[in-house]
Amino acid sequence: MSTVEDLLPPCPECASEFTYEIGALLACPMCAHEWSPAAINQEKDEDDAASAAEIRDAFGNILADGDTVTLVKSVRLAGGGGTTLKVGTKVTRIRLTEDTVDGHDIDARIPEIGRLKLKSSIVKKS
Repeated sequence: MSTVEDLLPPCPECASEFTYEIGALLACPMCAHEWSPAAINQEKDEDDAASAAEIRDAFGNILADGDTVTLVKSVRLAGGGGTTLKVGTKVTRIRLTEDTVDGHDIDARIPEIGRLKLKSSIVKKS
């Protein structure tokens, strides 16, 4: 049989297991920190949403708008008349998109080719 103390989360400040309830708040006797359990759950949800929204390159680095990336794989362009982007091609000032189509989450502009979409799994951050 579990008690109420077994169900309370540890203190987010010092990780003490000796938390207790004070009305709608939880408190820690070790560091005197008081917090709302709803606020902790909301922060966790925001952190999960932020990490899910991160776009990473082929090596796990987080990409951001305006970054410069290098291709790690040759890419044959569809409808490009047989044009191939080779490994090592540098792409500057990328723009990340939220509405991905088949995993293409980067908007890029390459001189002599124009605008195209790339997958983050075939680039590395420079």
